[in-house]
Amino acid sequence: MSISTYTAPGQAPASIDNQQGIDASVEAVTNDPGFMTRLRSTPFDAVLVACFSDHPLVKQLAYTLKPVPVIGIFEASILTALALIPTAEADGVHEQHKWGIVTTGAFWEPHLSNGVAAFLGSSTASSSFSDARFAGVFSTGLNAGDFHTMSQDEINVRLREATKRLLSSGNITCVVMGCGGMGGLQDMIRTIVIEEYGQERAKDVCIVDGVQAGVLQLQQTVLSRRVFGIVE
Repeated sequence: MSISTYTAPGQAPASIDNQQGIDASVEAVTNDPGFMTRLRSTPFDAVLVACFSDHPLVKQLAYTLKPVPVIGIFEASILTALALIPTAEADGVHEQHKWGIVTTGAFWEPHLSNGVAAFLGSSTASSSFSDARFAGVFSTGLNAGDFHTMSQDEINVRLREATKRLLSSGNITCVVMGCGGMGGLQDMIRTIVIEEYGQERAKDVCIVDGVQAGVLQLQQTVLSRRVFGIVE
């Protein structure tokens, strides 16, 4: 398997921190004729949109490139988390396992909550959406660029606070890192989980990197199409 990468051109926002940034990134990519020509002319097996958001580019590219599978790291992370959380009984009493998202700025709390609700088929707003498996979205107050420019100590403090809030919200067995810029922070989050839950319980907690989840989901989709699809 080989992976080709693409970064949006210079007019795209350096950090996507709000709806304006999302919209600007869509415009920058779709107005890049070289990239769109490359997408249409190159026989890619699948396409991953590496922005952790309910990003319109996922649907736009899926329509443009069909039947080539397209997924975003947000959607891939949801599918992965749902596959990883078990249904268990402890001492004969049902104990609901949950997953949740640790993300960057406050904008993402309602945005991602609404996105999860929509992805899971709810027509209601996030304020009234309820899924026993979903613990919610917890922000650090940082933006994506901060993970590359701020001191590691400050990042550690913010990440620790957000992760602890998530872990205290229920029986968390899957933590999703809700930003592409958080890649590589798994060990830090694992340390926080061990501190909060203890070594033994922490063994059951999965930490999901959206980019890795996206690659795995697309690999599975491509293989499934070859096995279950129409042979020409």
